Amino acid sequence: MLVFTSAIFLLLITPGPGVLSIAGVGAAFGQRAGIRYFLGLLTGTNLVAISVVTGLSGAVLAFPWVFNALFAASICYLTYLAYRIATAGNRIAVVEAKSRPGYWSGILFQALNPKAYVVNTTLFTGFAFMPEAREWEILTKFVIINAIWIPIHILWLWAGSSVRRLDLSEKAHRRINYLMAAAMLSVVALAANSFL
Repeated sequence: MLVFTSAIFLLLITPGPGVLSIAGVGAAFGQRAGIRYFLGLLTGTNLVAISVVTGLSGAVLAFPWVFNALFAASICYLTYLAYRIATAGNRIAVVEAKSRPGYWSGILFQALNPKAYVVNTTLFTGFAFMPEAREWEILTKFVIINAIWIPIHILWLWAGSSVRRLDLSEKAHRRINYLMAAAMLSVVALAANSFL
């Protein structure tokens, strides 16, 4: 179980689309919008885990055209989210509530996040520590994963929203947004490169 817990920590703490997006949302739109987005990510990541555990994701992704369509959609959505973060501008420019990613954006993000499927498949199909009680092992894995996932994502949200609360110039705030968007685009580039 210690090896499993260590693997979760290492897989989740490394910058991927989820943590970069929540930090970017926190920096660009503030903590309140970030919390709604966080709750969507949390729901989405657990829905992805359920689809992996039940075999639904494997059955759906067994069709190459479905995989290709979902992969293209994920690349487009991650790029769109990077664009929204980059164009959030300064603190005054993000007043419009309709421009803030919310709960449903978080769910959609995780549904299209390739890392979410890879991580959950790795964690639920590997690291067996209760082979005689598979159902309890799956339940225990859900508890451990969420016990690590939640604080890591809250930490990234706090980091992003802390940057927003700093008394930075409009130019510096825009640069931070650009940096977060560039980090997100680098994840997109890595994902696209691994696919090609």
